[in-house]
Amino acid sequence: MSSNSFAYNEQPGGGEAAELGQEATSTISPSGAFGLFSDWKKNEDLKQMLESNKDSAKLDAMKRIVGMIAKGKNASELFPAVVKNVASKNIEIKKLVYVYLVRYAEEQQDLALLSISTFQRALKDPNQLIRASALRVLSSIRVPIIVPIMMLAIKEASADLSPYVRKNAAHAIQKLYSLDPEQKEMLIEVIEKLLKDKSTLVAGSVVMAFEEVCPDRIDLIHRNYRKLCNLLVDVEEWGQVVIIHMLTRYARTQFVSPWREDDSLDDNEKNFYESDDEEKEKSDKKKPYAMDPDHRLLIRNTKPLLQSRNAAVVMAVAQLYWHISPKSEAGVISKSLVRLLRSNREVQYIVLQNIATMSIQRKGMFEPYLKSFYVRSTDPTMIKTLKLEILTNLANEANISTLLREFQTYVRSQDKQFAAATIQTIGRCATSIIEVTDTCLNGLVCLLSNRDEIVVAESVVVIKKLLQMQPAQHGEIIKHMAKLLDSITTKLLTQYILNLGKYDQNYDIRDRTRFIRQLIVPNEKSGALSKYAKKIFLAQKPAPLLESPFKDRDHFQLGTLSHTLNIKASGYLELSNWPEVAPDPSVRNVEVIEPAKEWTPVGKTKKEKPAKKFYSEPEEEEEEEEGEEEDSSDSSGDSDSETGSGGESGDTGRSSEDSSEDSSSEQESETGSEADAKRKTKRKSDSEDGEKKNEKSKASESSSEESSSIEECSSESESGSDSDPAPRKLAKAKERKPQQERHPPSKDVFLLDLDDFNPVSTPIALPTPALSPSLIADLEGLNLSTPSSVINVSTPVFVPTKTHELLHRMSGKGLAAQYCFPRQPCLFGDKMVSVQITLNNTSDRKIESIHIGEKRLPGRMQMHGFHPVDSLEPEGSVTVSMGIDFCDSTQTASFQLCTKDDCFNVSIQPPVGELLLPVAMSEKDFKKEQGMLTGMNETSATVIAAPQNFTPSMILQKVVNVANVGAVPSGQDNIHRFAAKTVHSGSLMLVTVELKEGSTAQLIINTEKTVIGSVLLRELKPVLSQG
Repeated sequence: MSSNSFAYNEQPGGGEAAELGQEATSTISPSGAFGLFSDWKKNEDLKQMLESNKDSAKLDAMKRIVGMIAKGKNASELFPAVVKNVASKNIEIKKLVYVYLVRYAEEQQDLALLSISTFQRALKDPNQLIRASALRVLSSIRVPIIVPIMMLAIKEASADLSPYVRKNAAHAIQKLYSLDPEQKEMLIEVIEKLLKDKSTLVAGSVVMAFEEVCPDRIDLIHRNYRKLCNLLVDVEEWGQVVIIHMLTRYARTQFVSPWREDDSLDDNEKNFYESDDEEKEKSDKKKPYAMDPDHRLLIRNTKPLLQSRNAAVVMAVAQLYWHISPKSEAGVISKSLVRLLRSNREVQYIVLQNIATMSIQRKGMFEPYLKSFYVRSTDPTMIKTLKLEILTNLANEANISTLLREFQTYVRSQDKQFAAATIQTIGRCATSIIEVTDTCLNGLVCLLSNRDEIVVAESVVVIKKLLQMQPAQHGEIIKHMAKLLDSITTKLLTQYILNLGKYDQNYDIRDRTRFIRQLIVPNEKSGALSKYAKKIFLAQKPAPLLESPFKDRDHFQLGTLSHTLNIKASGYLELSNWPEVAPDPSVRNVEVIEPAKEWTPVGKTKKEKPAKKFYSEPEEEEEEEEGEEEDSSDSSGDSDSETGSGGESGDTGRSSEDSSEDSSSEQESETGSEADAKRKTKRKSDSEDGEKKNEKSKASESSSEESSSIEECSSESESGSDSDPAPRKLAKAKERKPQQERHPPSKDVFLLDLDDFNPVSTPIALPTPALSPSLIADLEGLNLSTPSSVINVSTPVFVPTKTHELLHRMSGKGLAAQYCFPRQPCLFGDKMVSVQITLNNTSDRKIESIHIGEKRLPGRMQMHGFHPVDSLEPEGSVTVSMGIDFCDSTQTASFQLCTKDDCFNVSIQPPVGELLLPVAMSEKDFKKEQGMLTGMNETSATVIAAPQNFTPSMILQKVVNVANVGAVPSGQDNIHRFAAKTVHSGSLMLVTVELKEGSTAQLIINTEKTVIGSVLLRELKPVLSQG
């Protein structure tokens, strides 16, 4: 406390505080008596400081008292002096006084009751911290007489404007319930009110109160379920843990099981007298599983919390996925749990216990992280034992050889308890994997010669169990063990062991020794049992089972104290079984009050136009105009007689619906004739006849897609002309297709008529008589990207022979697969990358029906699989082709490569250079396109290398080896240009290597796909730098 005293003395606080603080420096003393005297004197000084008239002295005293409490020292005798300052006007003093009172109010209840009126007044304090602290102190006074006051205070605090006060009200609910359980019904009403609170600060606390007071009242959660799921990410960490555990129990009662159980036995074992009709009825009753949207909401909203920094939150999400998610989705928790193994040993112990339970049922979840469970020399024994348990559970034919080598090192450990556990682990591996049983037995026999008695004893026990399981097959080992007895006779050895057991410290061993002595070494006092000793000891007994101690722990909820102790702890809430039929999901629906909408009758032709948004998109405006036109066309049912004049230029066989739309559009065009007349004066082509326009519209129907889209824009802009119904019909037909892109109205074209929008190098093929020259120029200015028709794909300059491993022969049980990118146009689609897969059969048996199984593709990625291979002979090989649309990204395409008997998870990740197609263009076009792709579309880097690495042939070789690009002719020796386009979107990728003075070069990439450009830049830079 001396350092604290000097620190306090330096603070400006009057002479009294300084003098009292100096006396406190004598507290540090080696003498016990002097120490007691100094403590007493120090407390007296604190009392004087608390009774001082100066707030600075009181504040210093309270800081020192709270410091004493934090260090675990007893400050209860200062309670009378502290409680006098509860009415202090200084906010800082009042806060510290409340901190002290929360700690000691339960011990000094009588004195605390004297100030209860002050606490009640503080509940109305303007400061939210004071209100919350007063409620905490009031709920800490454990006296039944003030229960009504506490109940009233909790009700008022639950309606407080401050979420911090409402949070403390939820905490007080639990304290009041433990003091007086008869208040349960009134507290449930408060809990129900607080559950509706939308504040993330309150959510965790009120769910904790719910779990303590009424965990069986699931009906209170129904309407708040979706809100809790959505708030979960923003709740504080310990609140997240409580909410996740509660929602896990809720999900097990409200949703059906997502686990597809193996019902093959039920399907195959048909009753003898069961008819086919009854079997058909049963099969009809079985419906395919469809996950409830609320069930999916919970799983989706908890997944981000796997990245939480709090180990308890990660563990809570892991147990939720384990207990309620589909088995195919539970694998996402394995990486997060392995990450927690970098924490302190206490966290490791809990996490490893849960992993040990999981790894028994689902080995595949943790097999990729096998090395994370290798034992370190710095691990404590409890951690080593758990890691051994997990390694045993994960052992299989593929990794057992690696694990046995690891176990050989563990046996030589200085930690004898760990070495003994390793020997037991070797025995369990020998029983679970038949292929290594003999190897393990031979290794254990070698350990019998070890100098360490613990290792020898454990080896004997494990060997005995293994021999009991297969006694007939291991006669040689039994003979070897018998030879170890040397010259000692069995009788003398038996007597020696019995004498040791007679005086053993363990009473159980002493009892067993006396029992066995009477049977084996009979005397005059022995009873009739000694006659049957042979039958008792040599009777056929079941072989011992070497099982995991975590085998039966899965009936406890993971992450709970009961699971850790393997015994039901007090307060443990068991998970219920999945219901056969899901309860009514509508109980979770929350009524949303919406403003009433006015609906116009169908027969009305006039519709009130909604108010336009100030910032409205052109597409939204066009959709609104379309809606008005459709409504008006639907309401004009009596105008069928007027369609004759409007249908002269169209087809004679069109439907009445189209004719009504045309007639309605004519009526609309007549109403807006004044505005359209002004537009007609600005266009030169508006003076043409109606017959010519009809002929042009028919010709435009057979033109390209670009011309039709531009004609659509022109037909919309000329909607006022009564003599042009055919182009309007064509435009309307296109507008009805939902998948087709919508074009902005022509009024936006004139807003973009700027000087800096240069027309593209290649003119767009348009029927020139159909549009005016000014409109064509404007529309050309809108097309900023190069049309795909002018990009001529050339043959690849270089095709790399590098292959990538798709499936290893060990993982594929003899089936091996490699893939490469042939840099050829894909036969299955223009937007797909061609992939060649070479399948090899390295086994001695024929592999049948090799095909693509389940596809797990992210986003809009698509895949066209290869034709199934019927059979592949041993040592045989076959090459197949497939196409994958990577959507211009380097994301992994995951799928299953299946045979007749097995399915293997594989994935293909493309290098960024294989997402391109080479393009042939002139230097002039290259510079023009490069000038349009500057600013954000340009990335560059400086490359440093030896001058001999910057020869034209070396640069060409290095660039085309990394990326599938085409070489562009260059008139300058120091500039090398390459061009390509992306396979999916057709965006240009322009690469420039400009040699500078010395041994440097400038690498520049221009493209609209900035992400791909930056990745390609990172891959090209080191390749160009190295020799």
